[in-house]
Amino acid sequence: MEESIIEVINEFGYIGILFLMAIENIFPPIPSEIVLAFGGFSTTYTSIKKFGVILAATLGSLIGAIILYYIGYLISAERINTLINSKLGRTLRLKRENLKKAENWFKRHGYRTVFFARFAPIVRSIISVPAGTSKMKLGKFLLFTAAGTIIWNTVLVQVGSMLGNTWNRIVKYMDMYSLIIFSLIPIVLIIFSFIFYKNKNKI
Repeated sequence: MEESIIEVINEFGYIGILFLMAIENIFPPIPSEIVLAFGGFSTTYTSIKKFGVILAATLGSLIGAIILYYIGYLISAERINTLINSKLGRTLRLKRENLKKAENWFKRHGYRTVFFARFAPIVRSIISVPAGTSKMKLGKFLLFTAAGTIIWNTVLVQVGSMLGNTWNRIVKYMDMYSLIIFSLIPIVLIIFSFIFYKNKNKI
């Protein structure tokens, strides 16, 4: 996959980066760190510029995010009810009132969730679906998505440029980063659960 990504960027430049980042947002297994790091490295020996790489990568990410947002947006209430009433829904103990609470929580904290999720591998892509499902305002969704995405893209492009010929070392670093992030997720969930139940008992 790495060779294919390099070939696309070498052949199509900014357009290739935009295309790859759009696809990466829809299909998370495509590693954005390779696209961005190699894009950053490319600025050291080709005519493409860091600003152009960051802009193309951000536009591509936004295109992919919008597609997933509308996929979530178009999930109908009937389909949700079908899932709740299905065998899978009963197995997972899904309840309408619980889903409503989750939806309300996302509406209260969703914008921050969208922003910070952009720094978590895989999650940074799929967060667009619940944003759409909860009918988050598209303008604010794009604002917080763009803010988080620009930071993510800028850091990785800059790192790729700094590493030069050893740009692919970023993969090793990102594996360590992903391990740390996914290790912290259960802790964060426990903290949020504690705060939620604590506030619930006060009511």
